[in-house]
Amino acid sequence: MKAITIKQPWATLIALGEKQFETRSWQTKHRGPIAIHAGKSTDKDACNDSWIKSTLAEHGIKSYKELPTGVVLATAELVDCYKVETTVGHVSVLSNVKVVEGLEVAFGDYTEGRYAWELTNVQVLAKPLEAKGQLSLWEWNGDSK
Repeated sequence: MKAITIKQPWATLIALGEKQFETRSWQTKHRGPIAIHAGKSTDKDACNDSWIKSTLAEHGIKSYKELPTGVVLATAELVDCYKVETTVGHVSVLSNVKVVEGLEVAFGDYTEGRYAWELTNVQVLAKPLEAKGQLSLWEWNGDSK
């Protein structure tokens, strides 16, 4: 299964169902199952952002220290990859006239020219599995390492 390494807190926001788009500077042609891997690093400044902090708190996460790292947290379906056309405030227009708004925009980098990967059917693993992440998309065999 393809996997993507995502820095915390964004990997957890996806696993919690609070973030449905992962934004990247590059596009992908991959569609289908994808493992969500929480990288080894955590953006502590982002964890102190009021929107992110309050959303994590709604799920009982009070500190960035509680975010798991170096593990696959969930799987999802990567259903499409859109180019960001414009963003004004908390509303982004993507290619194919797809509109993203509200916290979703606050939880990503919707700078014009970037890409938004739409994720659906997120399934949280019963127990996160240790895995060494990589850049770009990589193959995950589903085993703990």
